[in-house]
Amino acid sequence: MAQIVLGIGTAHSTQCSMTTDWWVEHGRLDPETTPFEELLRKAPSWMADEIKPEILQQKHTRVQQAIARLGEKIHEVAPDVLVVIGDDQRELFLDDGIPTFAIFMGDEIWDYPADLEKLRPSHRAGWWAFHGDVREAYRCPADLAEHIVEGMNSAEFDVTRFMQQPDGRSLGHAWTFVRRRLVGLDRPQIPMVPIAVNTYYPPNQPSAKRCFAFGRALRAAIESWPADLRVAIVASGGLSHRVIDEELDRRVIGALQTNDVATLEAVPSAKMESGTSETLNWIAAGGALEHLRMTLVDYVAGYRSLAGTGCGMTFATWQSASTQREE
Repeated sequence: MAQIVLGIGTAHSTQCSMTTDWWVEHGRLDPETTPFEELLRKAPSWMADEIKPEILQQKHTRVQQAIARLGEKIHEVAPDVLVVIGDDQRELFLDDGIPTFAIFMGDEIWDYPADLEKLRPSHRAGWWAFHGDVREAYRCPADLAEHIVEGMNSAEFDVTRFMQQPDGRSLGHAWTFVRRRLVGLDRPQIPMVPIAVNTYYPPNQPSAKRCFAFGRALRAAIESWPADLRVAIVASGGLSHRVIDEELDRRVIGALQTNDVATLEAVPSAKMESGTSETLNWIAAGGALEHLRMTLVDYVAGYRSLAGTGCGMTFATWQSASTQREE
């Protein structure tokens, strides 16, 4: 039967993949998407230290080391399949249909190049981690995906299954980041089951409680697969951004480390706005990985403005306690 042997949690913000001069430049866009002036008035005095060049460089180094460590862990464990839980940000799904939960059930799905001229300069600086210059097909184990969909349906989750991607729409960055930065373009692909959770767009976002239950059902579906298969589950995105909420981030991280289900289920939907909503991907992964032990690789509060905007970049692994002791 299939066995879940590894869990990975990773931020995927463009901030993870741009140099620190672009962090500050990227922060200049935040007044367009946040209550910036209000945040400035409430910002603590120590925020000025957080965006000093030497502090930004230290944090950038930590982020790159954490990403490298996650990649090393994937290759150490060598799973047969990656089941990646991410959120689509109007990449595959538009107003013709945005499902609460969706699973791709085809043999391959495509990553398409982006039109860089349409992007802001600071987005372009980190876009290499999302999409390349040429199309790339991602191999997907359709039979396993179909089995997972059947299992989720039996668990009373109404999951959208799709086998074709709409013309001209690329696989989203939540999944391509995993391929490009964790698996690595210099290494062979690992077949992937893309699972999409609508964390961003009201009114059909799932609650934290629903996401944790989804994760538990996902584990049961995977483990009922009859063939021998080593599976890694990846939570892609988060934690808090565009406004960093360190208290929320640390509460979620602590609950994942201790399998504090009540705390995870109680994360308020009102907090799950904008990029912070990607925390739901981690909570779903927590439900699927509660039989393993979570280790925090690093948490980097990547502030990029005096208003406290930025990204709570978080990186973690889940493995069995016995495996961790052997290391």
